[in-house]
Amino acid sequence: MIKFLDLGLSDPGLRAELDAAWARVADSGWVILGPELEAFEAEFAAYCGVGHAVGVGNGLDALVLALRAAGIGAGDEVIVPSHTFAATWLAVAQAGATVVPVEPDKRTYVIDAGAVEAAITPRTKAIIPVSLYGHPVDMDPILALADKHGLFMLEDAAQSQGARYRGRRTGSLAHATAFSFYPTKNLGALGDAGCVTTDDAALAERLRMLRNYGSREKYRHEIAGVNSRLDELQAAFLRARLARLDASNAARQALAADYGRALADIPGLTLPAQANWAEPVHHLYVVRTQARDALQAKLKAAGVETLIHYPIACHRQAAFADLGFKAGRFPLAERLADEVLSLPFWPGLPAADVEAVAAAVREAIG
Repeated sequence: MIKFLDLGLSDPGLRAELDAAWARVADSGWVILGPELEAFEAEFAAYCGVGHAVGVGNGLDALVLALRAAGIGAGDEVIVPSHTFAATWLAVAQAGATVVPVEPDKRTYVIDAGAVEAAITPRTKAIIPVSLYGHPVDMDPILALADKHGLFMLEDAAQSQGARYRGRRTGSLAHATAFSFYPTKNLGALGDAGCVTTDDAALAERLRMLRNYGSREKYRHEIAGVNSRLDELQAAFLRARLARLDASNAARQALAADYGRALADIPGLTLPAQANWAEPVHHLYVVRTQARDALQAKLKAAGVETLIHYPIACHRQAAFADLGFKAGRFPLAERLADEVLSLPFWPGLPAADVEAVAAAVREAIG
């Protein structure tokens, strides 16, 4: 069996660094809002090229709290991609606002700037572009639209830690950026974790209050906050993995190139596209075919594990039935849900396994 994913935790060098991180936390006596979190926030902000990083409990909370910190709520509309993980839509719903989906770019599957402009109404208050599968969004034209209409732009970079857009890293491309550090992400914790980056000091301060019961001073609650704090242990683990992130992303880029060569010119198979202004970090390696289900079944029989990201378009999920979107309303999102397939992919994937997967794909489609 060629596994879909290996977190690499058996690597002796990483294991030693994680053990050292655990020991630091145990020896410090701090488990919440302590020196490891402060150090990680400073290091990650510097990595992204912004002034502030605010660690929270998970990626969904990062999105929700960023929207709340920006004053987005009931009566507001938020433009989101039709093709994304459900958390993007759930965050808007949890903030009390209304989801306004738009279709993605047909090549890169990330939100299309032209579609965003057409969706803006007097009630629009925010835009959430998603750097899906590790490929950044064409941010400058969308940010120009946001500035023109006075909108808050929140990038969802849950899958793109370290990716670059025109030389600038995700995390520095919008008014704020929400990250997930779920264990499978390019930068993953050993449990749930998230973060918001921004250059807006006032927004960062409001986020710090929101994550901690609305409090800056113990037992004094200025706003209606929540409990969503990135704990010391996960922050320490993330510090260890942040130091390895660029090397890990370089390995992903090399593997994506290997897959591209090995899978070239297979009839009916669409490979991931890359815009000329993008330096993606390939969180996933996603191919497309109209015979997706048959391909997945044949690969499973050949000992190749695959996943589908994502098999049900958000507007067809029961959780969003109240929005009233019918089948066919977002046809590209529906086609992608029917056609995308994620192949085995992680930084330590052996080159021989890439060749074996490619051979199995050729045999299955052939």
